[in-house]
Amino acid sequence: MLEVEAIVKDFGYTRALNEVSFVASGFKTIFGPNGAGKTTLIKILSTVMAPSSGTAFVNGVDLNKDPVGVRSQVGVVSHKSYFYNKLTALENLSFYAGLYEVDMEQVHTLLSKVGLSNRRFDLVEDFSRGMKQRLSIARALLHDPPVLLLDEPYTGLDLQASEMLRDTLSELDSKTVLMTTHNTERGLELCDSVSILKEGRVVFDKEVDEIDLNEFPDTYRSLVLNSATHR
Repeated sequence: MLEVEAIVKDFGYTRALNEVSFVASGFKTIFGPNGAGKTTLIKILSTVMAPSSGTAFVNGVDLNKDPVGVRSQVGVVSHKSYFYNKLTALENLSFYAGLYEVDMEQVHTLLSKVGLSNRRFDLVEDFSRGMKQRLSIARALLHDPPVLLLDEPYTGLDLQASEMLRDTLSELDSKTVLMTTHNTERGLELCDSVSILKEGRVVFDKEVDEIDLNEFPDTYRSLVLNSATHR
């Protein structure tokens, strides 16, 4: 479970996140345009940066009091892969497995899970964007974290790669998943709850069964273009 409590993030005189609060258990999608604060939120929840105020509890661990403990609870997939391009898929995962003290059986299991076993000896520099994203998910799952943070995972993927990524994500039903995106079609496919972030504020927060999925794209556009708030 992920409990976010009144997180604020300031960069000088600019407020990137303003009293952001929500609870996620299951699959939650946070929609928002570029500049809404989505990536900043993911960076805070993954302990890459600290909030200016507020906190979050990741599987019960306080972000501010025990950031090291939080890191053991989360896996992160960003729109940048951060792999070693001159190493193979297997070598990359083996490197990270060593950091997490995970055995090689888990590495091979995850390569199979994301459909890359037959490409494990290929250099990552030869991988497509979609393959790198699937490898990123394997890396994020190496230490079997209960919470997975996905920052715009569909960015730059073609239709086939998007479908394969969706299939991989659909098998994570035992995890708490928080995904940010501006793509309403992909964002609604698997989620249990939805939030909309605009200019650092949560302006919409509902369970999926409380909203009309057919009307949601219009709701999203309306909220992004005006100041209305729906809680």
